[in-house]
Amino acid sequence: MSVSNSSRLLTTAIAAALLVMTVGDANAQRSSERRARAEAAKAEAAKPAAQFPEATRVEPELGASQRIGARINKISEAHEAGDVAAAEPIAAEIIANPKANAYERAIVMRLMADLYVDTDTERAKDYLRKAVEANGLKNNDHYGSLVMLAQLQLQEDDYAGALVTLDRVIAETKTTNPEYHVIRGNSLYRLERYDEAIAALKPVIDGNPQARPDWVQLLMASYAEAGRPAEAAQLAEQVAAQSPGDRRAQLNLANIYLQSDDTPRAIEVYERLRKAGELTEERDYRNLMALYLNSEGKEREAAGVITEGLDKQILKPDHQTYNALAQAYYFSDQYGEAIKAYQKAAPLAADGETWLNLAKVLANEGRSAESKDAAQKALDKGVKRPEEARALLKR
Repeated sequence: MSVSNSSRLLTTAIAAALLVMTVGDANAQRSSERRARAEAAKAEAAKPAAQFPEATRVEPELGASQRIGARINKISEAHEAGDVAAAEPIAAEIIANPKANAYERAIVMRLMADLYVDTDTERAKDYLRKAVEANGLKNNDHYGSLVMLAQLQLQEDDYAGALVTLDRVIAETKTTNPEYHVIRGNSLYRLERYDEAIAALKPVIDGNPQARPDWVQLLMASYAEAGRPAEAAQLAEQVAAQSPGDRRAQLNLANIYLQSDDTPRAIEVYERLRKAGELTEERDYRNLMALYLNSEGKEREAAGVITEGLDKQILKPDHQTYNALAQAYYFSDQYGEAIKAYQKAAPLAADGETWLNLAKVLANEGRSAESKDAAQKALDKGVKRPEEARALLKR
């Protein structure tokens, strides 16, 4: 083999070796890059989605140091266990530590707020305020703390405070989250600022198939309190039409009609529910009974409702029920049935007024002996006008 050929072979071998090394290094580099990309993707996937993407606040890039992070983990463990006693001294130590950064103090205070939320609302609110003031949390937790504070303020009837807190969240984040706007609307409603409550709630509910029933009820109530019964009724009718089998939606519609003094339409709703077998609670029958008794010439219908409620054992066989039944019979000229109902009601009454009413009806029906007996029982039990009972005894 000539030198030149040997040189060429060596050169080729070295080149091949270099080529192998280069390819190997490139493969290793690409593998490392792939791993890095995969890890970054995992980290991005694990990272919670931004709940306030339009927030003007710049998120701090702080994290926990190894030393203080270990202590925070202890609080986190106590947090998971609901152990306030274990968490409190560690939290106090970190909050007082001059080396703790804003994130470390804020996350500790947020964890402590969570621990106190069910047992000491005032301390929970104080921790939330301080967590926000520390200004060390990411936007999700920073504004989430403000929302939680607003919810607690609303729960504690601090409606003005809740409104201020929610106004700050919305102003700084431009959030369109319907739940936050509903909390704001609820605060305005509680403050009796009904038109403003409507302005807050209406955009959240209009055309939103995900709008919760309690949101819709709040908007209906706002319309009603604002003196806008037509809009309240329109919304209630829309909800009732969309959910014909929803008992609550139908009762809400009836209540809106009642608030508008539209008794006939309220009765229509109750009667539809009655025919469908959806009047299942005592108050349902009492409401329909009262609607009929307060309507001109509807006493016979009231008697039918009361009798049905008793037969189904939904209405209690007490003085109130039998007395209402007696009145319904009496004012629908069914005097014999009225007497029977009064005879059941009178012994259950706390005073003698029902006995006196029975005595009067019996006297009008020419049943003198029974009337006198009832009049005496009225006197025995006590009545406001005893002279009326004595007059019946003298007949």
